[in-house]
Amino acid sequence: MRERVKMCLVLATLAVISGGCHGKIVTGHTIVAQRPMAKDATRDELLEAYNQMARGTKTLNATVELKPTAGSKYSGVIDEYHEVKAFLLAGRPAEIRVIGQAPVVGTTVFDMASDGETFRVSIPSKSKFLIGPVAVEHAGSKPIENLRPQHLLDALLWPEVRKEEVVYLKEFNDENARYYVLAVLRGGYQMEVLREIWFDRADLQIVRLQAFGPKGLLTSDIHLSDWQPLGNAAEQSVPATAASAAGSFPRAIRIDRPHDDYKLDLQVTKLSLNDEIPALRFQLEQPAGAELVHVGDAAEKKQP
Repeated sequence: MRERVKMCLVLATLAVISGGCHGKIVTGHTIVAQRPMAKDATRDELLEAYNQMARGTKTLNATVELKPTAGSKYSGVIDEYHEVKAFLLAGRPAEIRVIGQAPVVGTTVFDMASDGETFRVSIPSKSKFLIGPVAVEHAGSKPIENLRPQHLLDALLWPEVRKEEVVYLKEFNDENARYYVLAVLRGGYQMEVLREIWFDRADLQIVRLQAFGPKGLLTSDIHLSDWQPLGNAAEQSVPATAASAAGSFPRAIRIDRPHDDYKLDLQVTKLSLNDEIPALRFQLEQPAGAELVHVGDAAEKKQP
């Protein structure tokens, strides 16, 4: 009987040990979740994975749900809605068109376009048509004057890291995950960080993109999650890489523009990559009867 008891105890101990090698560790009444095993990659491997994803995505045609954070400047236009359904077109090098519609009724809340140099924003409910240079920041105190379609473009069509740019690799760990971070430097008299590309070491997917201005100013902080496989033939033209999860694309994107005072959540519900998009679809003209507002002038110019 004693031998049987000893054998049972030994088998039970082995079962606990073998079961604890993966998943959760049980200590008394506390369950501690283990972090996934961290994968290894070199600087060149991560850089190539990012660049393949960047250069492989040439156009994007998507339906998304936009959810502004309360109090942000985007909520100045869509504060009466919990979310806005948007139809989004993007194409390299810097063209984007976003049409936002109210849920259920489908009326247009805003229509935005940018060609990389000039942005245009139509707000039918305000009977206003805004136009201004992409480079202008903090243009106006009115919420509608701070809508920027190119901010969405930065989150969807990433710039390729050029060979002449200096890139170094670092690690970052916290209590939840382990990361590789590629830091791309800006040259000149004194080197500065231009942007950082974050990879989750659990699967080597890209989970965060940060862009910096002069003197370390954080201009954009983009979080990517819910990577899902691409569905149609056009999407599959994107190369399979570690960063794109063998042909996948993030369905959840959060854009944080700290110095523009807004956060915006994008939930991608429909997606097609690398389709031909006629140039005409990126054009946005001033609607009849809308007031023209020149954004960014020292003194705001208006034209009936």
